[in-house]
Amino acid sequence: MDLSDVRIMGTAEIAALLNVTPARVSQIADSRKLDFPRPRWEIKAGRVWLAQDVEAWVAEHRPALAEEPEGS
Repeated sequence: MDLSDVRIMGTAEIAALLNVTPARVSQIADSRKLDFPRPRWEIKAGRVWLAQDVEAWVAEHRPALAEEPEGS
């Protein structure tokens, strides 16, 4: 794996993407019903996901958030 191509996200980045609080991200991530991807790593600062895993979930479960804003 070429690490220069790896993009990661933590709870804060996911919260900003979903426009929710970090606490809500934890609830979403812990809920089996919502089928949120499992974090790839856990470090002292918290859980870490591959960005493409989160983006794929957003595209499937929150498609309005996945759309590019006009002019981008």
